[in-house]
Amino acid sequence: MSETFQTTLSIEGLNCAGCAARAERALLSVPGVNAAAVNFATRTASVKHDGATPQAIAGALSAAGYPARHSDEILEIRGMTCAGCAGRVERALAAAPGVLEASVNFASGTAHVRYLDGMTDPVALQRVVASAGYSAKTPVRDGAEDADPETSELTQTRRAALAGLALALPVFLLEMGGHLFPPFHHWIGRTIGHEASWVFQFLLTTVALIGPGAVFFRRGIPALLRLAPDMNSLVALGTAAAWTYSTVALFAPSLLPQGAQAVYFEAAAVIVALVLVGRWLEARARGRTGAAIRRLIGLQPKTARVRRSGEFVEVPLADIGVNDILQLRPGERIAVDGSVTGGQSFVDESMITGEPDPVRKAIGDWVVAGTINGSGVLTYRAERIGRDTTLAQIIAMVQEAQGAKLPIQALADRVVRVFVPIVMALAVLTIAVWLAFGPEPVLSHALVAGVSVLIIACPCAMGLATPTSIMVGTGRAAEMGVLFRKGDALQALGEIKVIAFDKTGTLTLGRPELTDMVVTPDQDDASVLAQIAGIEAQSEHPIARAVVQAAARRGLVPPEADAVEAVNGLGLRGRVDGRDILIGSAQLMRQCGIPSDVFERHYRMFQDQAKTPVLVAIDGRIAAVLGVADPIKPGAAAALSALRAEGIEVAMITGDAWGTARAVARQLGISLIEAEVLPGEKRDAVRRLRDAHGEIAFVGDGINDAPALAEADVGLAIGNGTDVAIESADVVLVSGDLAGAVNALHMSRATLRNIRQNLFWAFSYNALLIPVAAGVLYPALGVMLSPILAAAAMALSSVFVLTNALRLRGFKPLLRDSAPDSPSTPMPSPVVAE
Repeated sequence: MSETFQTTLSIEGLNCAGCAARAERALLSVPGVNAAAVNFATRTASVKHDGATPQAIAGALSAAGYPARHSDEILEIRGMTCAGCAGRVERALAAAPGVLEASVNFASGTAHVRYLDGMTDPVALQRVVASAGYSAKTPVRDGAEDADPETSELTQTRRAALAGLALALPVFLLEMGGHLFPPFHHWIGRTIGHEASWVFQFLLTTVALIGPGAVFFRRGIPALLRLAPDMNSLVALGTAAAWTYSTVALFAPSLLPQGAQAVYFEAAAVIVALVLVGRWLEARARGRTGAAIRRLIGLQPKTARVRRSGEFVEVPLADIGVNDILQLRPGERIAVDGSVTGGQSFVDESMITGEPDPVRKAIGDWVVAGTINGSGVLTYRAERIGRDTTLAQIIAMVQEAQGAKLPIQALADRVVRVFVPIVMALAVLTIAVWLAFGPEPVLSHALVAGVSVLIIACPCAMGLATPTSIMVGTGRAAEMGVLFRKGDALQALGEIKVIAFDKTGTLTLGRPELTDMVVTPDQDDASVLAQIAGIEAQSEHPIARAVVQAAARRGLVPPEADAVEAVNGLGLRGRVDGRDILIGSAQLMRQCGIPSDVFERHYRMFQDQAKTPVLVAIDGRIAAVLGVADPIKPGAAAALSALRAEGIEVAMITGDAWGTARAVARQLGISLIEAEVLPGEKRDAVRRLRDAHGEIAFVGDGINDAPALAEADVGLAIGNGTDVAIESADVVLVSGDLAGAVNALHMSRATLRNIRQNLFWAFSYNALLIPVAAGVLYPALGVMLSPILAAAAMALSSVFVLTNALRLRGFKPLLRDSAPDSPSTPMPSPVVAE
């Protein structure tokens, strides 16, 4: 009889008792759920089930519109020594009750777990990891001090490696020194004697195995008994075989065939030492892969000067509250996000945005934690603290991306899962073949070949190939102002065929200016502009702000407007001084039956000049046409040219009229245009482009871009855009410059290229050297791979992969951010239509 579980879940979206009933029915429809009760008051569900998966339960609630609340947890995993370990921890976590998904990163030693609240918790997850033979802990957050796990691991591996080398070196010299230098062999025979030398080797090797080498037995043997052998199991079996054979040859030689009485203590001792040295080098390299994250964390100061009782005093970061007033002296780092309340200075924001030029800050301007103040003194109000600061969110984004698994890693994971058992079977087969067909001494040859196969076949390089490149690549991208919010976007971006850009605020500065105004002879331009400004003052649209600013520059006071409303995304209507005013596109005028032929020439001329024409009708008659120009961003043309040079099709999606869109496209060299697209239709435009050209990325910054960002294969949000757009995106371009899109593409391709190099090396290494270790070259060349050389090659394979990944730290951005925006140009004098 299957076991029955009772679980309490937190549910979102319950607004009434009817909602609770619907959520309850959704739960009861899940196979394996025996009973369910949803409490509307507490927003919880009590579920009894005997086989329902967390994914099925969460899916049913989401489909009903009442998603279960879930949490994300990062665990630090201790005790993993190879990719096989990571696979076992990942499978154990994924099978735990309540876990929706789990991803273990061997390179960073972390596990990212998403689970349903109520079905499990971090403590239970730590127990799951412990049951798999490893240990886990939740990282200390919010400024609490804790030992750096990477530093701790590096210290432990260094000590173990040095101890192993100190014990192995005398053994190696005693046994192999005579082969390399025959007089040394004779000297040993004349002094201590060869048998005493063997005893000394036995003692040192035994200390090496029960001392620094004990880790292989402590972790490898239990894994072997659980029928889940790992790299530790291979080393434990190989060294134990060499030590046991040698011990028998030393103390009970009569048990071995004549001619097979040789010792291999040096193999066991040196294997332990070399594997430990490899892990030490590996730990050093892995530590360097996370350097970008540590640099970001180090940007935040530990203390800040905060106003208390009228004076500024030094307080710990954790004691800063929202609305506290902080003082920033020259050269200091900004502690939290906030707005300047006093003073002027220039702030170096390059560590957050990648933009090298200091930014002027004055009263009302926003400052970001981690950036460096220049020579001035500022006071600022704390508005975002702790995990809400931009720096904390960047760190969280990068950590999440670094813990992700790319589709390209799937093959390596499948191979690693079965690799160690296959290697053990190959080692047994190798020994059997040598025992059956090998030359004398048969047993010695069989032992050497079998141990070599066990030692050389390390899956670590395969397991490190992808995550190390991801860690270094995403970290380096963050330093350049490109944040991969989702790790799989790193691969998807490198495979896209077309990049579509929103126009306003993305290709252009997003600050339109009224450059032209033409009125009919019976209208007064100042009166018309004031009336239009009265209506536009109630809109947040960029064109509306341009009109209001133009009226202000002319000293006009807009009259009060009423009954203002938006019309189908095409414009505005309202009443001013008793007159009905309609403002918008030619399409809007046609829908309302208002002829606009008088301004057809001006309308087309503005479009040809890449200006947005806006028609104005008063009391049902056309009265004016406005020309609004949104300057193209500095560097936009260079960025798009660089993308085309990389073989990427460039498209533009805009709500502007076709004429304006074509004019902008001509200036920027864009061949694919989707114009007059209503806000709700941008997602459909992305789909059309995908159907015609393949995988697509979309770059945007506004709230109306969010559906398109989510629809695209990869969504890139301009960092100075809206929070909604950023939340919908896969990649954030922090500086807001289009050079970031080019650099993101190049970083993606460079990382994928690096991963493929690593995987090729890891697979080729094992494919080539396992047969050599088994002795396939012996019949033809008389060559056998020594277990010592096998251990050295195994260690070097992981170090090679890590070193190759670290090359990404030197990645240079293809384009630098462009120059600051040019100042605004005042509107010329209005024109009266002929």
